[in-house]
Amino acid sequence: MATVPGQLIWEVVKKNNSFLVKQFGRGNAGVRFSKEPNNLYNLHSYKHSGLANKKTVTIQPGGKDQSVVLATTKTKKQNKPASLLHKSVIRKEFPRVAKAVINQVADNFYRPDLKKAALARLSVVHRSLKVSKSGVKKRNRQAVKTPGRK
Repeated sequence: MATVPGQLIWEVVKKNNSFLVKQFGRGNAGVRFSKEPNNLYNLHSYKHSGLANKKTVTIQPGGKDQSVVLATTKTKKQNKPASLLHKSVIRKEFPRVAKAVINQVADNFYRPDLKKAALARLSVVHRSLKVSKSGVKKRNRQAVKTPGRK
């Protein structure tokens, strides 16, 4: 079976699909977001679309531990959805994970245009995995009164 070109898929799904989220701002100018998988910025555009592109990148939190899952699509398995993604679990500190993401996305010529988006998603996922210390409250410096002043 021949695969359908990405431009044709995008022309079919760009007006309406189940992942489309329309947010209306000021006036009639609207921003369109997308909840589709493999979309790093969650923007409704051809560049970031996980449906229309053959090569996509996904970064998700791992599991209970402090790991990150980097998933890329296999271009030869487009007709087999069960084996479409190649998932790599990375359990390292942040700089080493960032270097691994850069190597996989940009340096291997997979999708160098998504390097910035992948690093942005990685930093958000890494920040969400941090465990806050219980019992420690941050003090607001402006609210603290200095002694001796009224």
